[in-house]
Amino acid sequence: MSVGNGTYLDRIIAEHRARALVDQRPVEQLLTEAMLLPETRGFRSSLNQPGLSVIAEIKRRSPSKGDLFIDLNPSVLAREYAAGGAACISVLTDEANFAGSPADLELARAAVELPVLRKDFTVHERDILDARIMGADAVLLIVAALSKEELERFFSLSCELGLEALVEIHDELELVAALEIGAELIGVNQRDLITFEVDHERAARMAALIPDDVTAVAESGVRGPADAATLHQAGYAAILVGETLVTSGDASAAVAALREAV
Repeated sequence: MSVGNGTYLDRIIAEHRARALVDQRPVEQLLTEAMLLPETRGFRSSLNQPGLSVIAEIKRRSPSKGDLFIDLNPSVLAREYAAGGAACISVLTDEANFAGSPADLELARAAVELPVLRKDFTVHERDILDARIMGADAVLLIVAALSKEELERFFSLSCELGLEALVEIHDELELVAALEIGAELIGVNQRDLITFEVDHERAARMAALIPDDVTAVAESGVRGPADAATLHQAGYAAILVGETLVTSGDASAAVAALREAV
């Protein structure tokens, strides 16, 4: 499903697709390398625990708000997240828009035992292979950014590599697309793709439609414990939180507060 012309997602995806076109690395060579790697850590299983699970995000900047914690140390922040009770870590690796990098993911994963999501804009098989090679345990697939054929293909490759896919949706039609490919881990992004504003009612509406055997994750716009409690009550097993944590001044306490809210 496509999004409206001129949205932030359109621009970022166009940038990533342009880079993918000039990337000449053989997919077969990357696949051979990826298939020789040790098993991944269980991302979804780490979320399926009592209470509300927190996917704590390492995020240096935001396209809409600018620098958040530009000089963060991924190793230190990952350890603070783990100490606060985070179930998983998310690391933004997009450099142009979020000031992230694969090195941020590698450092964060080496510092803790938690599973790690590569948070980036997947537009080609190489993106998934790169994620596996850099050490990710899960990848993000955004339904709004991909054709039906791409979504199916990328999901299949992720499974083949032992990567779990967090399939991100925004509405009912995208939920149908996610369920059709067999997604067991679905993220509902509360941020509107056109206005970039957070719609808190979206999460509650979508949670009621997600099957019980699917792990539901609420993304974007979690401002604190009150939001966490509301989302858990709506049916979410986990929340993905970045800005609130990196700007908190005490990441460990901020994660703990979200978990204790329920």
